[in-house]
Amino acid sequence: MEAAATTPTKPLWKRPSVLRLLAIALLAEIGYAVLNISAMPVYLKFDRHMSASVISLVLVAFLLSEAVMKSPMGHLADRLGRKRLIVIGPALTFFTALLTLAVPHDAGAWEVLGLVFLRILDGVGAAMLWPAAFALMGETVSDKERQQAMSLLNMCYLLGVGLALPIGGLANQAFGAMLRPWTGDRSPSFFLAALLFAAVAITAYRFLPSSRTTETHHEEAQEGFKFGELVAVARRIPAYLSLAVVTFAGIGFPMAIIKIFAEKQFGMGEAAFGFLVLPGAAAMAFLSVPMSRFGEHMGRARAVHVGLFLCMAGMGLIAMGAFFPFLRHAWLLAIGGIPVGLGFLLAIPAWFASVSDVDPKRRAANLGAVMTAQGLGAIIGAPLGGLFYEQFQRVDVDFGRYSPFLGTTACLTVGWLLSLKILHKDPVPAPIYPPEAPVRPD
Repeated sequence: MEAAATTPTKPLWKRPSVLRLLAIALLAEIGYAVLNISAMPVYLKFDRHMSASVISLVLVAFLLSEAVMKSPMGHLADRLGRKRLIVIGPALTFFTALLTLAVPHDAGAWEVLGLVFLRILDGVGAAMLWPAAFALMGETVSDKERQQAMSLLNMCYLLGVGLALPIGGLANQAFGAMLRPWTGDRSPSFFLAALLFAAVAITAYRFLPSSRTTETHHEEAQEGFKFGELVAVARRIPAYLSLAVVTFAGIGFPMAIIKIFAEKQFGMGEAAFGFLVLPGAAAMAFLSVPMSRFGEHMGRARAVHVGLFLCMAGMGLIAMGAFFPFLRHAWLLAIGGIPVGLGFLLAIPAWFASVSDVDPKRRAANLGAVMTAQGLGAIIGAPLGGLFYEQFQRVDVDFGRYSPFLGTTACLTVGWLLSLKILHKDPVPAPIYPPEAPVRPD
């Protein structure tokens, strides 16, 4: 018994149950990033010749659907089990990725409506996958290991985004000419995304345990999803929700135009831009857990303050290219991304921990509402970024291309100022015994 007690446990990422979930999360995030960040903007711009405003509208359809459906799908995961939704979500997006190429060209409003409808289904698929995956990860590890497990999932997200850009670009460059007569130069990424979603669905079906909801989850699920709960949360923590909306609106500004910007401003191909981003994204992924631990030592409130300031400073450096020609270089985009990445790693875990501390009895409701607010913020920012990019080029081409980064910098500045007002020193736990009445041994 004593020997068993002292046996060191395996690192989380080496445990088969955790490793399977991480592999599924990584493949899924590569798939969603290939589809919505790497493939969709350039496909709509160069193969379908759509404007930046329409591209933003199509992307917003995905973001809005995912944001609205996450809470209902989380409740559905409690009813039906985690595994079932982790299989169904990617399977749904497998079909929508391929059906995108079948939407008729030059069909006017019907073409746009078809693309928007498919992106709405994409959002439903993502909303099925992620709450169920996070819940299953939380149930797979112990309470003490949960924060580290969430950091590993965050690492998969960052690494997935970083890998998606060069992988999607390479697929287009390798097979674009071959598929040009049938589906277009930029269509190979859609076939790649479909293969990734098929791999996720098959892996989840084969290797994840059949989940049964616990009695507690079952009782919660029977209550059903109530939209009134979101209103109640909005009344309880309006400042937190405001901070979430403003900050993620900044993240949304360059979302739809980032690859178009790199190609038009720097003449960079898709793969070249992907390899520019990949080292930073990979570094962020591997620094995710150490930076979250460093943030714990700093204190949650301070980590959010410092993290948002770093994001604001890095994005401000990039945005200065709108005014100063000598700052319009691709390498400066990479340099500015360093403090943005470090700030993100500091701020996000501390931010979610701060939200969870507001009211432990309503922790899940508060976190769910904040995630929805973040999604709504990105939905506001993405079309505004596309509009800025398109309209301000009429005044000055370079200023117009850099204008979405100015919008991001402005939102991050407001978010940083809000964080200083909202988040103060971390609460200190009350001592078990009052200092004036110490416990004395008998």
